[in-house]
Amino acid sequence: MIERIDAIIIGAGHNGLVCGAYLARSGLKVLFLEARDAVGGMTSESTIDDDFHIAGLAHTSFPVCAKIRKDLRLEKFGYSAGKGIETITLQEDGRHLRFGRNTVSGPDLTDKDVDAYRHFKDEFFGYAKAMRPMFATRPPRLKNMDFADKMTLAKLGWNIRFGLGRESMYEFLRVAAINIYDVLEEEFEDERLKGALAADAVIGHHMGPRSPGTVLTWLARLHAELNGPLSVVSGGPSQMCNALLQAVEASGASIRTGARVKKILVDKGKAFGVELEDGEIVKAKTIVSNADPRSTFLELVGAPQLDATFIQRVTQIRGAGDVAKLHLALSGTPEFLGLSASELENRLLIAPTMRYVEHAFNDAKYARYSEQPVLEITLPSLHNDSLAPRGHHVMSVNIQYAPYDIDGGWHEQKTTFAYKIIALIGKYAPNLKSLIVDHEFLTPQDIESRYNVRQGHWHHGEMTIHQSFMMRPVHGAAQYNTPIDGLYLCGAGAHPGGGLTGLPGHNAAQRILESGIAK
Repeated sequence: MIERIDAIIIGAGHNGLVCGAYLARSGLKVLFLEARDAVGGMTSESTIDDDFHIAGLAHTSFPVCAKIRKDLRLEKFGYSAGKGIETITLQEDGRHLRFGRNTVSGPDLTDKDVDAYRHFKDEFFGYAKAMRPMFATRPPRLKNMDFADKMTLAKLGWNIRFGLGRESMYEFLRVAAINIYDVLEEEFEDERLKGALAADAVIGHHMGPRSPGTVLTWLARLHAELNGPLSVVSGGPSQMCNALLQAVEASGASIRTGARVKKILVDKGKAFGVELEDGEIVKAKTIVSNADPRSTFLELVGAPQLDATFIQRVTQIRGAGDVAKLHLALSGTPEFLGLSASELENRLLIAPTMRYVEHAFNDAKYARYSEQPVLEITLPSLHNDSLAPRGHHVMSVNIQYAPYDIDGGWHEQKTTFAYKIIALIGKYAPNLKSLIVDHEFLTPQDIESRYNVRQGHWHHGEMTIHQSFMMRPVHGAAQYNTPIDGLYLCGAGAHPGGGLTGLPGHNAAQRILESGIAK
C-alpha cells in the first residue's frame, strides 16, 4: 500500500503522458502505472537484435500541436519535430510521383493535375482548419448541452459558414461524409496521384477508398498536418515521448514501469483505486485510463459494474487491427529504381493506383491478407545513425491490409506473408533481399500482445462516422468521463482519435480539471 494520491494514469503512452503532465502541472499528485518496461507506448524503442534498433511502431508523425508544445514546454526538454519529408509514391516503371505539402511532381504528370492538386489541398486544408474547434476540445453533446458545448458548436458553425465562405461551405457539406474514391475521381485524372491520396485516407483503418467516411479520416490526417510537415520517427533525445517524459518528471509526477493493472476498483459506482497483478492496491481520487476503451470497460472495470446497455455498446466497437509491421535489419543501403540515395530519407509509398488500394482491401473483407498490399516504407537509420552499425540500416514497413484474424490463422501464414512483402519491395529495390541480416514481422495479434492494445488497432478503434466526435468511443463515454464516477479515458480510443497528436490526452486533462479535482 502507498500513500493516497490524486490521479492514477493507467498506461504511459504519449496521450497518457500529455494528460498526466497537465494534471501534475496543476498541482495534483500523479502516478503513472505502465505495464511495459518502458514508457511511450507505440513510440517506444524496440530491438531487432543487439545491433539494430527501431524507434517505435509509429514510424512517421506530424509535429505536436503548438498549444501542447507551449503549455508543457517541450522544446525546453529537447523536443524537435524532425526534418520534414516528402512522400514518394513508387511505380514499377520508375514513374514515381513526389508529394510536398501542396505540390506534386513526376514524369508525365499534366499541368492540369498539378494545379488541381494544389487547389485540392488548399481547399481541404481550409476544411481541416474549420473543424479545429471539434478537435482541440471535448466533443459537444447534442442533447443537454452546457455552455462549453454550445460554444464549441458556435465556433464550428462560424468557421464553416463564414470562414469557408458560401461555395466552400456547400462543397464541404457535400463531401464530408462520403468516400474518398468518388471525390478523387472527380478531381484528378492521374491514377498514381489518386492512389497515393487514397492510401493516406485509409491507412491504419479497416476501410477501402470506397468505404463511407474516408473523407473524414483524410481530414483528420490533414488536421495533424496543419501543425507542420511529416517527419520520420527516428528516436533519440528529440523524440516526442522523451520530451514528454522529462516534462512529466519535471512536474513532479511519478512513473512505475512493469506495473500491470489487473483491475480498476469501484465502490457504489465510483472508482477509488486499482489492483495490480501482484495484488498491490493503489488508491486515488481519480483514475485515468490510457488503455483502449474495450480493455478499460470489459477487462479492467468489468461488466458487473456497468449498465447492460452500455456494455452492449462497448462490445460493438469496431476495432480489429488491419496493419502489420515489418522491420528489416540491412547490411547496406537498398537501391530503389529511379531514386537517388538522398531521396530514401523520404516516406516511400506503394499504392500505384486507387483501384490497387481498393483491391488490396477486398482481401481483408474476407479474412485474408492482401496479396498485393499497400506498403508505407521508411529508413529511420538515415535520420538517426545510432539505430544501426556504421554503413548498415533499418527499414520500417507498414503493411495494409493484414487482418487481426485470418482464415487458417497467423501461425501458419506469418512467415509466408513476410517473404511476400520482401519480394514485393524487391520489385522496386532489387538488391534488398541480399542486404537482409535479420527481420521482425508483427501481425496485429503480435501488436496486441506487445503493446497491450485490444486487437492490435493503431487507433484503439476505427475512426468511422459512428465512432467519431461526440460518438467516440460510444455514447455515454464520449466526453472523456465515463459511467463510473472518477474514471476517465485519455487514449486514442477517445476523441479525436489516433495519431501522435496528443490531443486526446490534452482534452481529457482539461475535462478532468473542469471537474474540480484540483480544488
